[in-house]
Amino acid sequence: MNILETTEIEKELQNPDFTKEESWRIFRIISEFIDGFETLSKVENGICIFGSSRLKPDNYYYKIAQKLAYLLSKQNYAIITGAGGGIMEAANKGAYKAGGESIGLNISLPLQQKPNPYVKTLLEFRYFFVRKVMFVKYAKGFIVFPGGFGTLDELTEAITLVQTKRIKSFPIVLFGKQYWNGLIKWFKDKLLKNKCIEENDLSIFTIVDSIEETIKIIKKKLY
Repeated sequence: MNILETTEIEKELQNPDFTKEESWRIFRIISEFIDGFETLSKVENGICIFGSSRLKPDNYYYKIAQKLAYLLSKQNYAIITGAGGGIMEAANKGAYKAGGESIGLNISLPLQQKPNPYVKTLLEFRYFFVRKVMFVKYAKGFIVFPGGFGTLDELTEAITLVQTKRIKSFPIVLFGKQYWNGLIKWFKDKLLKNKCIEENDLSIFTIVDSIEETIKIIKKKLY
């Protein structure tokens, strides 16, 4: 490839409108994978923390996420979030204050999500599926706090990948029994009773209510 061809590709990658030339999307997708792999390849003991971007600093779960991330960072875990506000901000804040690895994988949205100020290593993504590959590839565990559709998407994708043995089993912890118990009851009453899942599929994840229990599960399943 000559210099002129390279320049043309770079111009297209900067162009947000790929609707006329669908094939050019491939280059942007490849570039996102390359950036992600190169930036995160040295991450060790990554723990992804998910949850609503709408929870404020005075929220109970925000405070817990911050403290949990702080303690995990002190034990040499790298904290990875979606880089936004709410639970993501809380987790990055905890890691930042502990002097640990505070990583944010931001997503470009129509209503722009601004990265929180506690992210030390920031990656920007246009494509959700590329971003989700990075979460799974570089995480040794998922901790899922109360959240909405985005949080459920990340949770169920991880469960599905473990269930179908597309990835090696790793800790998936749901924090907040009061919040999650209704969903788990529906899993049992609908999915399990209608034989859409098997009994042992419910053991892929664990529901907890304390920081101590969360850390214990992460450490027990990793070592």
